[in-house]
Amino acid sequence: MSDSQQPTVQFLSAEESVDVDKALLSTHEKFLTRLTISSLRLLKHIAEDLGIAVEELTHQQVIDWFEKDGKIRREQGSDAAFLKW
Repeated sequence: MSDSQQPTVQFLSAEESVDVDKALLSTHEKFLTRLTISSLRLLKHIAEDLGIAVEELTHQQVIDWFEKDGKIRREQGSDAAFLKW
């Protein structure tokens, strides 16, 4: 499978979303919970891409990864980048 044919990554499953909705949290807390779950999934991908454990990730590696993904999006189009926005 080529990079441009990557399957779309789902950062929050329907089941996870339902579980967050059922939680006894405020709207703001639910938003932060969804963001945190999605961020964890993205951090796991970045760590895997770099061949390291999530715990070893530095802020600079995360910044560098976002720069790389942004460059791919600008040069090859949105479909070639990991993040689809």
